[in-house]
Amino acid sequence: MDIRTLPVGLPKLKLADGLAHLSTEGDPGREALQSVADTLSQTLSESPLPAKGGEPAMPYMDLARLARYEHVTVDLKDPLFAKADEILAANDAEIEKADFTLKDLHGKKVTLSELRGKIVLVNFWATWCPPCRLEMPDLDAIYTHFEPQGLVILSISDEDVFKVGSFINAARYHPPVLLDPGAKVAKVFHVDGIPKSFVFDRDGKLVAQSIDMRTQHQFLVMLSKAGLHS
Repeated sequence: MDIRTLPVGLPKLKLADGLAHLSTEGDPGREALQSVADTLSQTLSESPLPAKGGEPAMPYMDLARLARYEHVTVDLKDPLFAKADEILAANDAEIEKADFTLKDLHGKKVTLSELRGKIVLVNFWATWCPPCRLEMPDLDAIYTHFEPQGLVILSISDEDVFKVGSFINAARYHPPVLLDPGAKVAKVFHVDGIPKSFVFDRDGKLVAQSIDMRTQHQFLVMLSKAGLHS
């Protein structure tokens, strides 16, 4: 509400966009997310940004992510906002068709398409990422509880095996951890920030994804869209 009262201009827009980034770390509640989206939408309406190389500027993409993945209402009538949503839809279509084979910490190969029939949560993370570390105990608890029901969690890092292995052993983390040298799979999944998670149902359909860190409750809501219920 304070941001909305500021003078129109780029500083106001930067604050609104920064707030949008912060609002997706954890679960601030539906009302807070809607208010954040309303504020960013208002500032973009007041201070439209030109396209960069034909692509919408980042605040448009951030607002489109809130609308698409957090399911808030956005009334902004701007062709660049519409373009941002089209880009996200195209990315999601590519992700749903994507397949990969990566090795775990023991050298065993894991292929996504061979997990059909199971519910799969793909989580991109890194040892240096505080929000990633915060959500790992929740992922571990969910995996331990729901593995008998056919849940697979694949935690993917582009770091080296020694760094990842040391961290995982100390954390006593149980879900499979896969290594993605050069972040090739992360690029296929259009991962531009971590942590980021994707949920596939038993037919391999992409049914949910996160923008940022999730709480245990938020993970369970995502997994419920794949038919997993506690």
